Order: sequence, then structure tokens, then C-alpha cells
Amino acid sequence: NLHIKNATIWTSDNQGVIQNGDVVVTNGKFAAVGKGLDTPRGHLVIDGSGLHISPGIIDEHSHVAMTGGSNEATESNTAEVGTGDIVNPNDIYIYRTLAGGTTMAQILHGSANPIGGRAQVVKWRWGDSAENMKYEKAPGTIKFALGENVKQSNWGEDYVTRYPQTRLGVETYIRDQFESAKRYMTQMAAYEKLSRSEKARVAPPRKNYRLDTLVEILKSERFIHVHSYVQSEILALMRLAESMDFKINTYTHILEGYKVADEMAKHGASASTFADWWAYKYEVIDAIPQNMCIMQERGVVVSLNSDDRDLIRRLNQEAAKAMTYCGMSAEDALKMVTINPAKLLHLDDRT
Repeated sequence: NLHIKNATIWTSDNQGVIQNGDVVVTNGKFAAVGKGLDTPRGHLVIDGSGLHISPGIIDEHSHVAMTGGSNEATESNTAEVGTGDIVNPNDIYIYRTLAGGTTMAQILHGSANPIGGRAQVVKWRWGDSAENMKYEKAPGTIKFALGENVKQSNWGEDYVTRYPQTRLGVETYIRDQFESAKRYMTQMAAYEKLSRSEKARVAPPRKNYRLDTLVEILKSERFIHVHSYVQSEILALMRLAESMDFKINTYTHILEGYKVADEMAKHGASASTFADWWAYKYEVIDAIPQNMCIMQERGVVVSLNSDDRDLIRRLNQEAAKAMTYCGMSAEDALKMVTINPAKLLHLDDRT
């Protein structure tokens, strides 16, 4: 139970930055934020003069605290697997991540497959159990991927047979999987409509955990976060989704987002990008440092992600690069690692 007084408070909401403000924390939760607040009984008073208070940082794209690797790369669709099954509470980077101010993250499957595994949102808690780190109020998410990784461009000569091997194959494969999910959904719904006596005479459709996950996407019960770089693929996946009546939630990395920002805003897709990563493979050749600002100016909700166990400790500094590269305000820059990723995870009403 704390009452911090006279600090500069970065709220990341409509209160903006509060000078000489107060924060009251009761039973581990924020109870009040404002100016001149009364001290509740039993609260420790801390003088925050000359100090700053910011929200906990949220990382949309992390691979910290995973046991046994992040890629189930054996097939092109592995939607039946989940990173929530392999959360490792003893990873020292949980401690280091908290030390850098990052308090929540989405642990994602890797980018080896067009349709990867289910993701897990966690609240970092050093010394607690894996189950207690999982944020159960977060809606379901899943990792998709496009580009060089999924068509195995850089995997070597031993990896030239798994379908798809081309960008056009990636789009076709994803479409085919959703067509299968729609047929499966129709079959399951038809079976559920049968009477008890009718069900006794026929075998139920075989349960398919992979297609169950895709059905959740079609019902807007699970949200897609897509590893992406190239504008043609970004556009193709949005058009595919629109043709099947679902939405792409977030394009992650998306270093060519500045080229298709208007289309993303119209579709309702958000972005989680790097501040200035480029030149690490050919498909990022058109990356520019103004990418995050251009997408935001065109109406896209933009966050910054780490995808790296060290960078996750410095996301506040990554956000500050937007001030250098394109004159973004400090307040808007901070939002890219606080409230904006909360929006991407559909948690902005809670954290």
C-alpha cells in the first residue's frame, strides 16, 4: 500500500502527463491517480519529487521463458500447439525483463510456419509458477507468418520439399486451411443440431484440434498476429481475410507497413514493429526509420516489439527513437510500448 507524492506521472491515457502528481496503490493495484490526493490509512508515503512514474511496458512479441524452442516447424499448419504449455518460470530473463520495466508480454510461436501455434499472454512474475504468470483474462491469440522464413528460403538445401516454397504458395495454403475449417465448422454445427436419438445412430465428426483453432479465428474468438515484411504479402493476407469474413489483428515486424498504412487502417489491422532493425535479410531491404510514425499518422495503432531477450529490457529507449527519427512526441512514443500494445492484445480496458 503506497502513496507516491509530487512525481511526474506518465499516464498514457487522457490525463496525459501530470506534473507534481500523486499515485495511490492499494493491495497491489492502482487505486487513484491525480493531484493532491489524501493518504489512505496504512499507506507508506514516498516523496517522488524529481522522479518519474510510467506504466508497465508491454511487449507484443517475445520468446522469453520458453522451454524447448519456439518453432514446431514440421508442418505448415501447427495451430494445435500452444506456447502456454512450455512457459518456463525459471528463465533468468524474466528477472532482467522486469528490471527494464517490462511487466507483460505475449509469448509467441516462431515464424517457421504460415500458421503457427497458439500464443500466451503473461504477466512477468519472478519467483512465481508458470500457471500464475499466465494472464487468463487475455483473449486467445495465434502466430501466423509470411515471407522468407515460411517458404524456407534460408534453411539450406535440405529444406526444399515442404509445401509451400513460394510466396504465392503461402497465400494459397492459408486459404485452403480456412476452407477446411469452414467445412469442419459446418459439419460440427450440423451434428450438434441432431436430436439425441439421431446422434445415437451416427458417428460424430472427428475432433480436430488444429481446425478448432482456425474456427475460433473465424468466430472472432482468437486473434491473429502475423510475422510480415513485404507489402504484397501484407495486402494479400488482408484480402484473403476479408474474403472469408475475418480480420487480421496485428502485423508484427511489418517493416514495409509505411507502404500500405492506408489499407491497414481501412481493414482495422494494427502494427507492432521494430524501431530500426534492418539489413538482416533481403526482405527487409526497404525498411526506413520513419515507418512507425507514418503508420501512426495514417490511423494505424502502432506498438514496438522486441523479438529479443535483451531488447525487451530497453523498449522505452526503442520508443524514444521515434522522437529522433520523426519528431514524435515523448508521450506518443511511450504509448507505443504501453497502452498501444495493450490495445493489440485487447487488454486496454484492464491494463
